[in-house]
Amino acid sequence: MSEVDENPLTSLQDDVLDELGDDRIGDIARLLGTDEAGARQMVCTTVSALSGEAETVATPHDAPLTGVATVGGFATGGLMAGVLAEEAGAVANAVAERTGLPPAAVSRVVETLIPAVLAVLTKRAAKR
Repeated sequence: MSEVDENPLTSLQDDVLDELGDDRIGDIARLLGTDEAGARQMVCTTVSALSGEAETVATPHDAPLTGVATVGGFATGGLMAGVLAEEAGAVANAVAERTGLPPAAVSRVVETLIPAVLAVLTKRAAKR
């Protein structure tokens, strides 16, 4: 049995940051007109909102990633992508409100993050 993370949300954020890599973090920074530290913070805030773990970012529906670690296989990947895409607008609005950034820019960041989040979750499911 593997060691349990003390904070799974932090682990998810770190894994998504790793999945994005420095180049895409730089792209996000340019899109937002900020530095890489600001882009990393935005990624973490957005991952929190997508996962439903952050109490400071409200989403109007059930958290789209709740229980996703127990769902595996490529057939569910399309379904999860659809759920995340459906929630993207609400998440972008919540993150924009929380951060004060323009909703259009935040929406583009969310669209960039969805494939990275799905890749991380797929990798995690494959390890189980």
